[in-house]
Amino acid sequence: MSMNLVVLLYLVASVCFIQALKGLSHPTTSRRGNVFGMVGMLIAIVTTVALILKLQGAAGTQSNGSGIALVIFGLLVGGSAGTVMARRVEMTKMPELVAFMHSMIGLAAVFIAIACVAEPWAFNIVGHGEPIPVGNRIELFIGTFVGAITFSGSVIAFGKLSGKYKFRLFQGAPVTFAGQHALNLILAIAMVLCGIWFTATQGWTPFWLMTAIAFVLGVLIIIPIGGADMPVVVSMLNSYSGWAAAGIGFSLNNPMLIIAGSLVGSSGAILSYIMCKAMNRSFFNVILGGFGADPAAAGQAGGAKEQRPVRSGSADDAAFMLANADSVIIVPGYGLAVARAQHPLKELTDKLIEKGVQVRYAIHPVAGRMPGHMNVLLAEAEVPYDQVFEMEDINPEFSETDVVLVLGANDVVNPAAKDPNSPIAGMPILDAYKAGQVIVNKRSMASGYAGLDNELFYMPKTMMVFGDAKKVVEDMVKAMEG
Repeated sequence: MSMNLVVLLYLVASVCFIQALKGLSHPTTSRRGNVFGMVGMLIAIVTTVALILKLQGAAGTQSNGSGIALVIFGLLVGGSAGTVMARRVEMTKMPELVAFMHSMIGLAAVFIAIACVAEPWAFNIVGHGEPIPVGNRIELFIGTFVGAITFSGSVIAFGKLSGKYKFRLFQGAPVTFAGQHALNLILAIAMVLCGIWFTATQGWTPFWLMTAIAFVLGVLIIIPIGGADMPVVVSMLNSYSGWAAAGIGFSLNNPMLIIAGSLVGSSGAILSYIMCKAMNRSFFNVILGGFGADPAAAGQAGGAKEQRPVRSGSADDAAFMLANADSVIIVPGYGLAVARAQHPLKELTDKLIEKGVQVRYAIHPVAGRMPGHMNVLLAEAEVPYDQVFEMEDINPEFSETDVVLVLGANDVVNPAAKDPNSPIAGMPILDAYKAGQVIVNKRSMASGYAGLDNELFYMPKTMMVFGDAKKVVEDMVKAMEG
C-alpha cells in the first residue's frame, strides 16, 4: 500500500467522522451518524494495519509476524469486550459506560507516550539511538498529562455516576477540603516544570513525575464536582480524551489521530459550553466546585420540606386528570431512567393520544446523568421524534398546557431559578409551573442534586404522586383501561 493511498483512506475516514458528528446532532439522523462513525473507524483500522505491514516490510522484519499478531490480538480482545459491554449495558448505566470509554482512551494515550519515549525509532520519530526532537517531546508531554488526567478523572466520574460504591471519592456528593484549589495550582505548576525538565533532558525521572502528578490532578479536579454537574463532566472528559489522542497523533505524525482527536476534542468542548450555558454556569465555576450541597444543609432542607404541606394523590387521580386534559406535556428526569419506566410511559402516551389528548415531551439539556440521556431513553421506547421537544422550543407552550406530568425530575423544573438570591439563580428551567395543573412523581420529597427545596411541589396546582415511576405509570395505564 502506497503512502498516497494511506493518506487518501485516512481522508475518507475523516470525512466519515465529520458526517458521524453531523448525524448525531439530531435523533432522526443518529442511526446514520453511527453508521458513518463505524465505517470511518473500520477504514482507519484496516488502513493502519496495512501501514504497519508496509513499515515492517520496509524494515526487513516481514518474516517476524509477532508485531502484527499482537495488533490483531488486541483488536479481537478489545472489539469482543466492547461488543459484550455494549450488548449488556442497561440504559441507566450508559453514563458509566461513556466514562469508562473515556478512561480507556486516556490510558491508551499514556501507554503510547511511554512507548514513544522508550523506543522512538520504532515509531519512525527518529533513527535508532538518536534523541527525540524538542517539538516531539513537547507533544509527548502534552499528550501524556492530558491522557493521565482524562484516565483518573474518568475513573472518579465512573464511580460518581454509578453511585453504588461506598468509597468516599466515588460518592455523588462533592469532596472538598481547605486549600484544595491552592493544592491543585501547586501540582499543576509542578507538572509543567517536570514537563519542561523532560523537554530539556528527555529523562525518565521528570517524565514519571509528570505522569504521576497528572494522575493525581485528574482525581483532584473531579472529586469536588457534585452530581448536578455530571453532564458537564462527561462532555468535558470527552473533550480531554480527544485532545489526548490528537497530541499523541502529532508525536506519531499520524494525520488520522490528529483529525479524529481534534474532532472529538472540539465537539466535546462545544458540548461542555452548551451544558454550562444550560445551567447558567461558567466552565471554571463547574471545575472549581459543583452545585452539590453540604450534606448537613441538605439534611436540614429535607427536614424542612417534610414539615410543609403538599397535595398528594394516587395514580388513579393522575390518570383521571391526564385523560380529561386537552394537552399534556411530560417532563422526564433521572428518576424515570432509574425506574426503567420509558416503555410504560410510551404505553401511557399512546392511551392518551387515542383519547384525543395532545402529548409532548419536554427535554432539558442537563436532564439525567449525561448529555442526551433522556433522548436516548425515549428513543429506546420508540417515542416518535416529533413528540420530543427541546427546552427553548417547548417553554412557550407550558402556559397554554392543561397538565404537566413530571417524572423523576427536580432541579430542571425548580422555579427557584427565577429567584436572584437562589444558588441556581438564572439557570434555564422548564417552565412547568406555568401550566394549569402539575403532576409530580417522585419516590419522596428528597431534594435534587442541587440540594434545594422545590417550590413547584408546594404550589396549590401541584399534585404529588409518590412511588416508583414504573409502577406509578403502569397503574395510570391500568386506570385508563378500566
